[in-house]
Amino acid sequence: MAVAPHALTREVVSARIQGRRADVGGTVFKYVLLSALLVTIAVLVILLYSQVDRGSEVLTGRLGDFITSKYSSLPTRSGIIQGINGTLTIAAFVIFIAVPLGVGAAVYLEEYAQKTRLTRFIDVNIRNLAGVPSVVYGILGLAIFARALRNVTGGASVMAAGITLAVLVLPIVIITSAEAIRAVPDSIREAGFGVGATRWEVTRSHVLPYALPGILTGTVLSVARALGEAAPLIVVGAKTGFFTGGDFGDLRDNFQALPSQIYQFSRLPESSWGGNTAAAIVVLLAIVLAVNSAAILLRNRFEKKR
Repeated sequence: MAVAPHALTREVVSARIQGRRADVGGTVFKYVLLSALLVTIAVLVILLYSQVDRGSEVLTGRLGDFITSKYSSLPTRSGIIQGINGTLTIAAFVIFIAVPLGVGAAVYLEEYAQKTRLTRFIDVNIRNLAGVPSVVYGILGLAIFARALRNVTGGASVMAAGITLAVLVLPIVIITSAEAIRAVPDSIREAGFGVGATRWEVTRSHVLPYALPGILTGTVLSVARALGEAAPLIVVGAKTGFFTGGDFGDLRDNFQALPSQIYQFSRLPESSWGGNTAAAIVVLLAIVLAVNSAAILLRNRFEKKR
């Protein structure tokens, strides 16, 4: 029985769409990426297990006291509440300074600015700033926020550190937000303009809600990087010795943060302070994972609404 030519054509097209034809290069690339992912996860699991094992005595024996106690010269009494307060305060500065400025800059560059040499120059420099070593931002924060603006920030304070890290992650927020806005289909904008909406109404009611999951992803990456930075904090003036302050609300006071406190613990004898160092690392990882989980839940919620 003869087969119609259009049936053969349909089978050939279907086979190519479904990938039945051998794609050696694509298959190799797929397994290379999968291997890289598995290696990364394995390294993360090994590091996490090693730190939990090293800090098991502290984590199981006095976790509550370790989290709520202040720094002490005795390893059995020392805690990290001052570092937690400083880290959460710095995270608040990043969220309330870097995110609005970064999203606003991305909206202007993508929706309002003309594509000229100036805007291309600005875009290239923003991407370059995202790759600048963090210690350079620490020197910038020391020179400007801790010294030049001492009357405003109080010098080497948590305010100066928070603004410094907000500046550090600002390029990341701009880049990720701009990519999310650029991914919004033009048909959505055209539909808004077609019913007589202004550019701001289209941006506010159509573009930003559609791009919000991607913007939240950029925010998560920014906050996670800020929480883990130690070099800029030490340069700006985070305390790495005995410290009695660090309460919430003292924005112009001296400060500690978890990364700088981990650095401080790691400089002390391993035999007596190794458990405290590992336990502080695990707590910092838990805070980062909690922030990431909250952002993922929000992103999924907005994606369902979209």
